[in-house]
Amino acid sequence: MDAIQIYGGNCPEGQIKIQGSKNAVLPILAATLLIDGTCEIKNCPIISDVHHMLRLMESLCCTINRKGHTLTIDAACLSRCDMPSDSVSVMRSSIMLLGALLARTGSVSMQYPGGCVIGQRPIDLHLQGLRKMGVIIEEKEDGFSAEAVRLTGAVHRLPFVSVGATENLLLAAVLAQGDTVIENAAREPEITALCDFLNTAGADIEGAGTNRILIHGVKKLHAISYRIPSDRVVAGTYLAACLCCGGEVFLKDAPGRQIVSVIKAAAAMGARIYESEDGIQVACRERRKMIPLLQTDSYPGFPTDLQSAFLAAMTLADGEGALQETIFENRFRIVPQLQKMGADIVCRDNTVYVKGRRKLHGAVLQAQELRGGAALVLAGSAAEGTTVVCNRHFIERGYEDICKDLGEIGIRCKKIDYREYNG
Repeated sequence: MDAIQIYGGNCPEGQIKIQGSKNAVLPILAATLLIDGTCEIKNCPIISDVHHMLRLMESLCCTINRKGHTLTIDAACLSRCDMPSDSVSVMRSSIMLLGALLARTGSVSMQYPGGCVIGQRPIDLHLQGLRKMGVIIEEKEDGFSAEAVRLTGAVHRLPFVSVGATENLLLAAVLAQGDTVIENAAREPEITALCDFLNTAGADIEGAGTNRILIHGVKKLHAISYRIPSDRVVAGTYLAACLCCGGEVFLKDAPGRQIVSVIKAAAAMGARIYESEDGIQVACRERRKMIPLLQTDSYPGFPTDLQSAFLAAMTLADGEGALQETIFENRFRIVPQLQKMGADIVCRDNTVYVKGRRKLHGAVLQAQELRGGAALVLAGSAAEGTTVVCNRHFIERGYEDICKDLGEIGIRCKKIDYREYNG
């Protein structure tokens, strides 16, 4: 079994370079399907989610070459419209290919996407929106087929903020006939990055970063070169490592303007944070203070993707506090694992109540999803003794090499095969 072994009692010092954004690159890769030509994507993170997306795109007859963190993607020969079930079933992000494929080929057949255990995240909003644009969708027990002779613009009023639905409707609308409006649109930086990529390629999109996006359909996009922005969630994760363990760390290329709510929460816990054009300096030399109540929210609120990392830090803070999850209904799967380490946490509905402790102890833990798995590595870094976090593959969906990154700042951890682990 793939795992990470962490030797506790670390005090981080040094620098980590923040990788390219997972949540930005996946929809941008989908957007390259709209372009009859070769695009260059720079600063692409080397993570398993990208690997699965590229594999899926190759199955659709795209030509892809990779050299380090740079990709070239030629979708000129895109022909297939049925997505292989083995790739779709392990990766929820495959759903964002739907809008692009319909715009390019007019026909798609796929299974319902998988790859997520943190909540239901239904795709109803995606399908309802596409139907408004003239798509005929036939749903079956294990999947669906979709056809559109011609996509047409429409007004979409999302009943709740959805990053995935906003991305999919954007991708479908860019080459549609007429104008499309997305109201109550997601405002995340990844949406802004997608709009920036598309506009650079010849799209006509207004309102990126606001809750109302207007897309004027165009006839064609052209090939471009584009650099993926830094990953705000990875930056927040390593900031939380300093909260858990203490020490002082420079996060090179960390996008400070995108994580204002995270910086504010870290400062409330006692961290001293200095921002510059090159990144963020985080210093945490004293005991952490407890946050009375930390709530997740849609951007620019505190991100749900960093809830687990801050929960790990809160278990080591002074006092009592609470953390409320407002986005996903199943994102406290980390709680029983932290309790194995001695954390004093009580979970009621969508809120956890935390009594801070001076110490956690090492344990054998089970990662069950991406961000929770990374948070367990942070908890193990601060704990006494040795911790093993099993199911490393969940973490590798979004972190290039968390052991290498943490090793840069003096946290002792390594990849292991748990079957060979002797304690």
